Formats: sequence, C-alpha cells, structure tokens
Amino acid sequence: MKILYLLFAVFLLLFQATSGSADPLFADTVECRSQGKFCRVGACPPTFAATGTCHGGLMNCCSK
Repeated sequence: MKILYLLFAVFLLLFQATSGSADPLFADTVECRSQGKFCRVGACPPTFAATGTCHGGLMNCCSK
C-alpha cells in the first residue's frame, strides 16, 4: 500500500502543467487569438468565416 503514495507523487510530478506550456508557438496563431478569433481544424462553423490560418497553415482562423 505504501507504493501507491509513491506512484501518486510521481504521477503528480509527471502530469503537472508547467507555466508557459500552453502558449502557441506559431505567429499566425498568436495573431488570430489576439484579435478575438479562434482556430479550428477543417471548415469554420456556418455562422463564421475563415479569415486566415493558424498553426503554420494547418488550421483555419475563424471570425464572426
């Protein structure tokens, strides 16, 4: 049973989020999100239009 405490501590260390890990790496993604838009794989929803790209051209930047 004591090994469970050790495993729990190891899992906490392995899966904790580090600061800055969720920051986008691509300039087009930063630009899209800074303008209040969002990135989406594939086509944008029906009431939105694709106004650019995200993630180095792999995703669409959608705006209202």
